Amino acid sequence: MANIQSAKKRARQAEAHRMRNASQRSMLRSSIRKVLKAIEAKDKAGAEAAYKAAEPVLDRYASRGLIHKNKAARHKSRLAAHIHAIG
Repeated sequence: MANIQSAKKRARQAEAHRMRNASQRSMLRSSIRKVLKAIEAKDKAGAEAAYKAAEPVLDRYASRGLIHKNKAARHKSRLAAHIHAIG
């Protein structure tokens, strides 16, 4: 364990950041999972509604650096293509 005060503070900050990141990553995955579940059920209206809720979440966490912007774009593109294919 750290003995220097600044190292102790850094350890506290790292733990807080780790917990926040884990929570946000879980929320992100849950929003994607809701869209996928609606797609599997062939519920186009439900999938579109879930997608509209998931899209800003993906963009928000991409802009904050939780995920890469290309990963967010890839998820949005693939989800939109799956929804469009339900037709």
